[in-house]
Amino acid sequence: MSLAEGSILKDVALAMLAAARRVFVRRGRRALLLALLETGRATADTVYAKVKMPPDIDPRCLGAVPGPLAKAGIIRSVGFTKSSRRHRHASPIQVWQLVDRGAASEWLATHPDQPEDELEQLEYQG
Repeated sequence: MSLAEGSILKDVALAMLAAARRVFVRRGRRALLLALLETGRATADTVYAKVKMPPDIDPRCLGAVPGPLAKAGIIRSVGFTKSSRRHRHASPIQVWQLVDRGAASEWLATHPDQPEDELEQLEYQG
């Protein structure tokens, strides 16, 4: 498999995760942007700390959080750091930086959090 094919497969897998767990991915994107608006830089550890996940939902779905924001030019990767989450064993994670404050604010305004009752309806719909 080529690097390009692997990249495509990764993008498809992350898109599938996002569709299946869209409420939590949206919450993750909101958490990432809010943190970036506050501090200018954030990581996956920031998102995991701010998004409360039910025990029956695999938190790896949050891996789908930064991609579309980066592709939209709202954020960018500025390197790597070691994860502070114990089960990650100091593995490298990307550091994200805010690029476009206005676009981040607009994204937040047009993508509100979904209330819990909407979340339950989405889960029942499959």
